[in-house]
Amino acid sequence: MKKALVLGASGGMGSAIVNELQSRGVKVVAFARTEEKLKKLFGERSEVSIVPGDVFQYEDLIQAAEGVDVIFHSVNIPYYEWAEKQETLMTNIVKASEQVGCKLAIVDNIYAYGKSQGEKVSEDSPKKPNTKKGVIRLKLENIVKSSNTPWLIVHFPDFYGPNAEDTVLGQTLQAAANNKSGIYIGRKQLKREFIFIPDGAKAIAELANRENAYGQNWNIPGYDVITGHEILEILKDEAGYNKRVMTVKRGMIRFLGIFDKMMKEFVEMMYLNEQPVILSGEKYEKHIGPLPKTSYRQGIMRTLESMNRL
Repeated sequence: MKKALVLGASGGMGSAIVNELQSRGVKVVAFARTEEKLKKLFGERSEVSIVPGDVFQYEDLIQAAEGVDVIFHSVNIPYYEWAEKQETLMTNIVKASEQVGCKLAIVDNIYAYGKSQGEKVSEDSPKKPNTKKGVIRLKLENIVKSSNTPWLIVHFPDFYGPNAEDTVLGQTLQAAANNKSGIYIGRKQLKREFIFIPDGAKAIAELANRENAYGQNWNIPGYDVITGHEILEILKDEAGYNKRVMTVKRGMIRFLGIFDKMMKEFVEMMYLNEQPVILSGEKYEKHIGPLPKTSYRQGIMRTLESMNRL
């Protein structure tokens, strides 16, 4: 892989992928809607080409993809647009990769797997989505798998890390970075899994550079499981954070959904904060090597440092 296009490059995972590819000597085209944010992130890097554009405009994609070996799809759109726009988005990206003759690496979540069955989820686990968004993710996967382009799909748990303030855990960490009272979504005593986005970027970049990784799904877990109480202890020990952190449960999200369309769509995903899905990384370790794993203590501190620099 000598040149890659990263769609959604201004987001958390997208920007981490740009950084990882650049560190490997890959020429990168950073594509997102907002030119100002792209310039803020990558404006001083000669190895990164900034291309503002609209993923829903097919010609924008074709122009950006000229001469690339791999397209990384890390575009994130609001939940309330999923039903109307996700299929069009994926179809555009697949067709663009087919037309330019490049490969396709997809950043995916765990929604299509449905509810946890009490064991770690492998790539062979059945996909039984229990939400509208899970059904959409499975449909998108089928669009990719029926295409004529080499593809790989990488499933990640919830993200946290630099440039990922709007994630479930990111909201808690943003409050800590500002030394203000905050929220924690889900029960604090529940063990859950989060992935530090630079680790996820390392994993998908490594997979995308291996011919035998294509035509397959890959699950990339986080460092380990962790409770909300343990996260708050890390924040207290390392950053002196001792402000009040309110627990947000399903009822509050449902109430907020009366006034906020994003919260209205988020309600059905609360099952992940009540009965977490935990991924198995055995396949990656067997065929690729050790998983990139940053401890929660290190990852949280690096996240707070990045937030304080904004």
